[in-house]
Amino acid sequence: MTEQMPLQNLRAHLGHYIVGQTELVDRLLIGLLTGGHLLVEGLPGLAKTTAIKALAEGVHANFKRIQFTPDLLPADLLGNEVYHPETREFTFEPGPLFNEIVLADEINRAPAKVQSALLEAMAERQVTVAGHSRDLPELFLVMATQNPLEQSGTYPLPEAQMDRFMLHVALDYPEREDEYDILKRTLDGTLGTNPVGEAKNITVDQVLAARETVRQVRCDEALQHWVVDVVAGTRKVGELDPALADQVLVGASPRGALAWVQAARAAAFLDGRDYIVPDDLIGLARDALRHRIILGPRAMVSGLTRDAVIDRLLELIPAP
Repeated sequence: MTEQMPLQNLRAHLGHYIVGQTELVDRLLIGLLTGGHLLVEGLPGLAKTTAIKALAEGVHANFKRIQFTPDLLPADLLGNEVYHPETREFTFEPGPLFNEIVLADEINRAPAKVQSALLEAMAERQVTVAGHSRDLPELFLVMATQNPLEQSGTYPLPEAQMDRFMLHVALDYPEREDEYDILKRTLDGTLGTNPVGEAKNITVDQVLAARETVRQVRCDEALQHWVVDVVAGTRKVGELDPALADQVLVGASPRGALAWVQAARAAAFLDGRDYIVPDDLIGLARDALRHRIILGPRAMVSGLTRDAVIDRLLELIPAP
């Protein structure tokens, strides 16, 4: 696939900035290739902001970082009509969402009214201000971040908003060797240095062309049935395993199945294939489904996690 080489160059470009977070790099590329949005959860200092900025630089895309705070207003995201007394006319001043790649930093620090302002933008790739709908860039990718530990002064994302994200990526600390590499490369000044030639051929048009190729990646009918069975299994976990009865309140919707397969298509493309294999889906199961499962009080008390539920489902419903 001729469109794959620029993406491999982009992966190498990101590697100059990100050490030890290969999963984050892969998920960013998957989001870029599918137009799906990412919710990244991790503690401060795990290169979330650095990664998305490097991605925007690598594809020469317009980038904007929005710091979500309790006093943020929807107009601060969408833009507003501004009156000019000299001409006695209103003109629209676009907000930061009118960029190709947007970082919604600490999204759970803003109230629900602001969070919901992202809904139309993420789902329809347009915003409506003063009764007029305006299209967002064709290459439009939102990466939202949130800190999993700090709950004071935060506003948890509602389920409808969570479901708008294709993938929910949970980051952990890097391995010791990677952390040492970060320190060493920072001290000698090589972290973040990148020969221009590796990224100069990556353009927005090439990304859009690659998206068309990704849409043609095949998913075998047997795998399609398996995906449907696993997603449906999240809604009836107790029937499949009595030990998990009453521990899952809400399972994944059909949107979860669609997002899972779309992400697997991009993973196959990045691996140089025009067809999906079971490992593509298995490797993305947690990220595609974890934010679409709501656990009950009993699970909270017992310490059951959403990832454990997904892993158990993959055991109960083996891939073909």
